[in-house]
Amino acid sequence: MNFLEVQEVEVEKQSIRSKSEGLDALCHSTKFSRKELQIMYRGFKNECPSGMVNEDTFKFIYSQFFPQGDCSAYAHFVFNTFDQDHSGTISFEEFVMGLSLLLRGTMLEKLQWVFSLYDVNRDGVITSEEMQMVVSSVYDIMGKFCSSKIDDTVIKNHVDALFEKLDVDRDGVISFDEFIDTCRKVSQQTLI
Repeated sequence: MNFLEVQEVEVEKQSIRSKSEGLDALCHSTKFSRKELQIMYRGFKNECPSGMVNEDTFKFIYSQFFPQGDCSAYAHFVFNTFDQDHSGTISFEEFVMGLSLLLRGTMLEKLQWVFSLYDVNRDGVITSEEMQMVVSSVYDIMGKFCSSKIDDTVIKNHVDALFEKLDVDRDGVISFDEFIDTCRKVSQQTLI
């Protein structure tokens, strides 16, 4: 083996060691096993060979799960919650961190994620306009499976009713504390 071949082998060993350490770190920071992460990584790399997902690709993949409606607006909101570093792309790490939270997170973690979904401009509160955008995008996903045509009035009435419940101090915005407290109360009421 010549010097260059030895160098290539060393670089390859370092890359494997680095990937293994990265996988171990992801196991600790998510609620996925090493095997689950390996399977997800293969699927992720198959769909996104560059290792990054841009918003258009994310919307396309998301649309495969909801072919009956238009999920582009909702996928945009979900993309923004996964794109933790606000880079305009989602790395594998960001993807599995989001999935771990949604699939295996605590109730509080899931509610934090939902709050961040509705807090479109990330200012720490949810406005009626933000809620209306997200709720409207959910109706868009339903598409032809909605029992009747949903118009802006129906959506506004739905949002007004939600806002009435969540905006406890009536200041025109929903804080994180109001959101969590109301969700907990509703959860406790349904258990009784």
